[in-house]
Amino acid sequence: MAMRQTPLTCSGHTRPVVDLAFSGITPYGYFLISACKDGKPMLRQGDTGDWIGTFLGHKGAVWGATLNKEATKAATAAADFTAKVWDAVTGDEILSLAHKHIVKSVNFTQDSNYLLTGGHDKVLRIYDLSKPEAEPQEISGHTSAIKKALWCNNDKQILTAADDKTVRLWDRSSMEVLKTLSFDASVSSMEYIPDGEVLVISYGKTVAFYNALSLELIKMVDAPASVHSASLHPEKDFFVVGGDDFKLYKYDYSTKEELESYKGHFGPVHCVRFSPDGELYASGSEDGTLRLWQTAVGKTYGLWKCVLPEELVSENSDALYSTAPEIKA
Repeated sequence: MAMRQTPLTCSGHTRPVVDLAFSGITPYGYFLISACKDGKPMLRQGDTGDWIGTFLGHKGAVWGATLNKEATKAATAAADFTAKVWDAVTGDEILSLAHKHIVKSVNFTQDSNYLLTGGHDKVLRIYDLSKPEAEPQEISGHTSAIKKALWCNNDKQILTAADDKTVRLWDRSSMEVLKTLSFDASVSSMEYIPDGEVLVISYGKTVAFYNALSLELIKMVDAPASVHSASLHPEKDFFVVGGDDFKLYKYDYSTKEELESYKGHFGPVHCVRFSPDGELYASGSEDGTLRLWQTAVGKTYGLWKCVLPEELVSENSDALYSTAPEIKA
């Protein structure tokens, strides 16, 4: 009898979940932040999905959310023309950074001292968080809204994806474009893996993997439906894909073979990310929920408990392992 994937459902949001991010592994475990059109980003325990708190202060849809590695700071990008920095321990707002248009992306440097933002006004901004009153550095070049902006190469370079159907690599000190990738469709998601310098890009029905320094193509895979998001396992064993058809697909990274597909959401999947330990991946959807999925189905981890057949009390039980199917947050 095959093991059955039982995702953990994290409710609490009232509108579509459009972005999510994990912290690094801290002495207290790892954490998960979600961005939602309800304007109320939420912090959760990463391995269980348990709700910790909600960051209150935005006056519009939140399009982007991130945590620093230590999970002490959070940042959010919103339709109220602001990016906000939060104390992720107390939930207090530390800074509100005014922009000229909708903000879509926020990303901390590794030392948490600088914040990179991007959005509809097509300009990249670098804020020195120790000098919040100072004007940010501004980098122009994209001709349409910036969807994602990420630090890379030990924060010496910046990767951006925009609605002008390009991905660009920038030098932080000269603020010049080093390389540009052009696509035949708008890029729907971008993930940067520092270990091995891998860039994961999705556009149309395609997931493509590039070297993040040279922007040379490593491999590409076509999915069955339009892809909104893709994430590569930390050990680069697997990658997962979510999109228009409500499903999550798991592929073998080396062979590009589809291994599994699961339907759990009741709307398109907008974002998917592996946890920092690679044991699970989280998905966020139009249906307003986040779901946590096991990478290795049947393993005892977090709230999942593997029960061997001989341990089952009742022989007619149809479950090989038990789990808490719902987390009410």
